[in-house]
Amino acid sequence: MALPKANRLKSRKDFQAVFREGTRRHGSYLTLRALRPSSSRVPSLDAAAITTQPTAKSANPVSTRIGISISTKVSKRAVVRNRLKRQIAAALHKLLPKLLPGFRLVVIVKPTAAQECVREQFLQELEQLLAEAEVLNGY
Repeated sequence: MALPKANRLKSRKDFQAVFREGTRRHGSYLTLRALRPSSSRVPSLDAAAITTQPTAKSANPVSTRIGISISTKVSKRAVVRNRLKRQIAAALHKLLPKLLPGFRLVVIVKPTAAQECVREQFLQELEQLLAEAEVLNGY
């Protein structure tokens, strides 16, 4: 199952921010990068921008946005990479209600995942990594 549009991390700028400032958690098949919602972004804006765009800024931190990154090092075949991406998205879809709002997450797939990993292992490892990164409710 695909992630809802509100929960997708799309822009290159968002991915770069997560890679630059986010915390890392490593598993045997996946790496999780998590960027906490911060109020440090708001003071950089001037007062006019805050007053003219209150809906855009207040709606932004409501949902956790997630991106999935799979290198060609995982598999040269796009079919394999896309299958892994769909499996991870399905696992994340199950975990969405448990996630704290406002986080930006990037899930990076390691090359070992293509040979060994199955859907249940993705779900178990994702849950463990999200708990370590303190993204799950009640982690």
